[in-house]
Amino acid sequence: MVLQIETFKNADLSHGWRPGNNAGGATLFKALGHPLTAPKGRALIADLAKAGPVAVYDPVGTIGNFHAYYDLSQLDIAGYFVQRVEDLDGAFLGHDAQPVSTMAKSGAKAVLVLAFDAGKTLPSIEHVFPTGARIATLDEIRLPDDMLTNKANYLDPMNFATNFALLRDRKGANGADGLHTRVASANYWALHGAERPELWLCLFDETGEQLAEWRETLPAPGAPFVIDSAEVRHRFGLDDFAGSLFIHALRIKGHDVVKYALDMYGEDGLALSCSHDANAWPADYYAGMPAGDAGESVTLYIQNSHPMPIPPRTVGLNIMGAQDVSWYEDEIPPFATRGIPVETLLPQAKWPDQIEIAAGRYFVRPRYEVKREGGQRRIAHANVERTDLKPNPEIATLEKHMGKGYIMPLPVLPRDIFKTVMLPTPMARDEHEMPVRAEMIDATGVTVATKFLGRIPRRESVEVDIEAWIAEETVKLPSGYGHVEFLYDFREGGDGNGWLHALGRFEQKSSGHRAETIFGAHIYNTAVIYKDEPQSYTNKPPGLTTRLFLRIGGPALDAGALDTLCHLIYPASTPWHPKSTTLLILHDAEGKPVAERKIEIACGGSVHWRLSEMFDRDERERMGGTGYVIIRDTTCRLFGFHGLVNGDRSFCLDHMFGF
Repeated sequence: MVLQIETFKNADLSHGWRPGNNAGGATLFKALGHPLTAPKGRALIADLAKAGPVAVYDPVGTIGNFHAYYDLSQLDIAGYFVQRVEDLDGAFLGHDAQPVSTMAKSGAKAVLVLAFDAGKTLPSIEHVFPTGARIATLDEIRLPDDMLTNKANYLDPMNFATNFALLRDRKGANGADGLHTRVASANYWALHGAERPELWLCLFDETGEQLAEWRETLPAPGAPFVIDSAEVRHRFGLDDFAGSLFIHALRIKGHDVVKYALDMYGEDGLALSCSHDANAWPADYYAGMPAGDAGESVTLYIQNSHPMPIPPRTVGLNIMGAQDVSWYEDEIPPFATRGIPVETLLPQAKWPDQIEIAAGRYFVRPRYEVKREGGQRRIAHANVERTDLKPNPEIATLEKHMGKGYIMPLPVLPRDIFKTVMLPTPMARDEHEMPVRAEMIDATGVTVATKFLGRIPRRESVEVDIEAWIAEETVKLPSGYGHVEFLYDFREGGDGNGWLHALGRFEQKSSGHRAETIFGAHIYNTAVIYKDEPQSYTNKPPGLTTRLFLRIGGPALDAGALDTLCHLIYPASTPWHPKSTTLLILHDAEGKPVAERKIEIACGGSVHWRLSEMFDRDERERMGGTGYVIIRDTTCRLFGFHGLVNGDRSFCLDHMFGF
């Protein structure tokens, strides 16, 4: 069962762009489903139900989205009226569309105008409404003006920069054995000129009941902020909780995407893990979640992202490529969070099987948690499985102008400390095969091994084990680390769609602690543009510069303290500058630069570094307890991974984000 709302239309950004590189994200569903709006919407329908016959006027095609949230069948509908002649062939709840000019004859006692900012157009046509009828518009369910960036255009995406975070807190017995989560980001909106931005926050428990609502003033431009579950628990006097934190950034500029790193910590170090923002546009399907390995259990966390329940048998799981879907039988209440043990639905699934998630547009990109028999935990997320993509024969011809074309890079972490395993992952419903090769590249940019993986069928999971590959081909990785690039390879035919994904799983040899992350391919560092590539987050393509945010776990001053790791990759579809000109700028908690390092990365190569090694003790002391690093390069586009290291006991890793 799919929720009949529009959340996202994937757009070609070469034909239209908006800040945040998000041309396709819809705003209406966010406006209708906001936690502050839902009570107003329900009250509006209840009030109109008492008014007698109601004429429903839909001037801009809003009725389907509105009805999904607020059941219009509760009304005595006197008629369905539209403004556009093109819409006259439509119908709603058994009522054929009629021109608004005929509404006066409907006998309606009330008119529901399905439009925001109705005052701009309504006065000029009110004379065609039934005399004496109550006129209700969607302006009655607006958010307060002080929450808006653009008061004149309610559905401006900048008014609805929202997201969900999975927030959990368990106190534990001794303070160190509890389980906590932390949302970390920076006030990047002020860097784009926002004045007085702040966050409106609402915490729901696992049943969907509201636990707390508050506002957070954001720090200085570019400065970091943290929302820690332990602090939230203390502030509001809460018991253990596991639920959704709804985040709404107010009065912003530059981005309508709320970006953050999500850290999990506790359980005496065994719970250290990290992920990132949830992608605020609920999708039909998600993919890229692997089944558990031997001795592992996997729990999928569903965060209902709407003020209506998810019906039974709406959430479903299947092994990628299989036709049989195992459906979750229970209803999930509005804004509730439900942890579903994957083995209860797919007991036969085992690593490296990949799992497809039927979501029906009810929830944002879901997190999953893997727990090992030794007690270690890790969190990661599935990705949006596209429903609009078809095989694109043009991709096979890109080599002439764009060299490697689409590149999906994943790090090979230092081999003396970590094991690295990778999985190419289908990420579109019509992706029946992936013609792929893998190239292993040393940090110096030298390719040391190439492996053609074939035309991988949708149902097959092909594991690329770095240690086994090196042993098999008796090759060396001189720097001790590097990266792998997954590339389309059509030597035996096949199709590509430009949405090539791969998952990386990393294991700390000393502890057995694991981390995993997933991402999709882009075209990197070419002067030629293909559709929206090379992608930019701050302007139209091509995106040929870098600005990455590295959150850090602390100054790493004492033995055993958390250290911060970073793995930067310089992928290049075509030959680019031989070396990067990369600045690592350490900032303090107020967003002020403390220290700077210039590094060079070979084109096609990578660099792996730690905070404790890159910046000296004095610089880290001046940074203070919280700070961050901006990775800036105006000569090339880099891709990065960040993590925390808890000595030889645990670590975490995820890909980075920029703004």
